[in-house]
Amino acid sequence: MNRKLPSAARFRTPPPRRMAGLSLIELMISITIGLMILSGVAFVFVNTSQARNEVERTSRQIENGRYAVEVIADDLRLAGFYGELNVGAITAPGALPADQCSLTAADWNLWIPLHVQGYDNGAGFDKVTTADCALADQKANTDILLIRRARTCLADASGCEAVASGKPYVQVSLCAEDVTTQHVLGLQGTATFDLKKKACGTTVADKRQYLVHIYYISTNNGAGVTVPTLKRLELTGGAWSTTALVEGIEEFNVAYGLDTNGNGAPDSYSASPAATVAAWMSVVSVQLHILARSLETSPGYTDAKTYTIGIDAAGDPLTVEPGLGYRRHVYTSLVRLNNPAGRKDVP
Repeated sequence: MNRKLPSAARFRTPPPRRMAGLSLIELMISITIGLMILSGVAFVFVNTSQARNEVERTSRQIENGRYAVEVIADDLRLAGFYGELNVGAITAPGALPADQCSLTAADWNLWIPLHVQGYDNGAGFDKVTTADCALADQKANTDILLIRRARTCLADASGCEAVASGKPYVQVSLCAEDVTTQHVLGLQGTATFDLKKKACGTTVADKRQYLVHIYYISTNNGAGVTVPTLKRLELTGGAWSTTALVEGIEEFNVAYGLDTNGNGAPDSYSASPAATVAAWMSVVSVQLHILARSLETSPGYTDAKTYTIGIDAAGDPLTVEPGLGYRRHVYTSLVRLNNPAGRKDVP
């Protein structure tokens, strides 16, 4: 039997539940936990960024050091190259160039047998006679290396620069009837390039651009930033131009392999060969020592290493003292001068 409730009881609603919000203590705990999580994420992000920046600095330093060695070594392997010219038949100059930056074609012809010249710590390099060759920004007590050669490709040939007025070129005779002059070295537009090809006739022989490169360490990168930089002076004909090659090259030391018995192999090495024509003509190999540094300091890092970069003028090991917060590394390469060494090779 169903029991009916009173009408008042049937329509009575239950009392509402008490609504509980977020207390101040719970809010503070949530904020604290959130800050701890954000701090951890920020810490990981900062460490990752620093590690990435350090990897980038180190990678750039390694790339710069290797590239600097590669540029100079490739140039050295071609030192003394003049195409078909018989350099051995050219009379050597009676003395070393007084002005190694001369813009006179007569001097260039005289110096053809001198494929390389070096200046230990920059000593003996004429910085006065030719203003464009003054090297006013050279870093103190760093070597200077001079290389003379001709371009490997023929001017106007596919993939090679076209003949340009005012630039220096060397032309070699391939015609047996040209008995008076075997080569012409001078400026386009000034010198007479009329030597013939092998078939003689009226077809003139091809020309190669004459190159003189002078490598040195500068105290700036040429763009207003004070950072040691490998630079190169290039003979353009009537002047010299400066090209900034690699930033972060701090030290540059060169030792020259001298062939004293004429068999094309080095018998001794010297950072400062005797200042004679014969000594420089006997150079058949070169030891390159380059100290490259990072462009920026590494936070918390102090360079405490002493670096050996070849030998000094006395033949003793040459060392570089520890630095500041820059990461540094020494790159060394032994380069054979194929052209002068090849002319002396004994079968």
